[in-house]
Amino acid sequence: MINIVEIELVEARSFKSADHAEILRLCDAAYGEEVSHLFAAYTADVHVLARTGRVLVGHGMIVTRWLQVNGWDLLRTAYVELVATAEGFRNQGIGTFMMRKLAGYAAENPYELVALCPADTNLYSHLGWEYWRGPLSIRPNAAPENKETPALIPTPEERVMILRLPNTPPLNLDHPLSVEWRGGGELW
Repeated sequence: MINIVEIELVEARSFKSADHAEILRLCDAAYGEEVSHLFAAYTADVHVLARTGRVLVGHGMIVTRWLQVNGWDLLRTAYVELVATAEGFRNQGIGTFMMRKLAGYAAENPYELVALCPADTNLYSHLGWEYWRGPLSIRPNAAPENKETPALIPTPEERVMILRLPNTPPLNLDHPLSVEWRGGGELW
């Protein structure tokens, strides 16, 4: 039997609370743990929802983050979070369609880059995503009274992938890459 799946983008400002609860159930099951703290900590710009009938079978979202290559200008980045597909719907191309929809949204909006911290590299590399090879770090929040730039916090255990957009500046994937500090327990 073929499952017909509809994929839609929903801007966060028009997000319904019923969708919120449904997404948490899907993501909790997909990740094997409760993710409500992450969902609460990340302010999404847009969600991608995959449904068959009224049943949610896939989710992903974009959060604006500010990546910085080698200390140069900050890049407004569409950071992809909480990508999940229901167990009975995996390996059917739903994740690919959702990622393409999110990348299309990023390309049509004022983002300069798309990035994520992958759980499964197979889903992303065939879509043109590249691993960042250079050292990764976090830019800690500086208190306003602190006039010195705080030292970067290295995150050598992390892996990050990027997707270039039409307006992405030239990037050397071997240069250092940093991102702003955020709460929620997931730095990248």
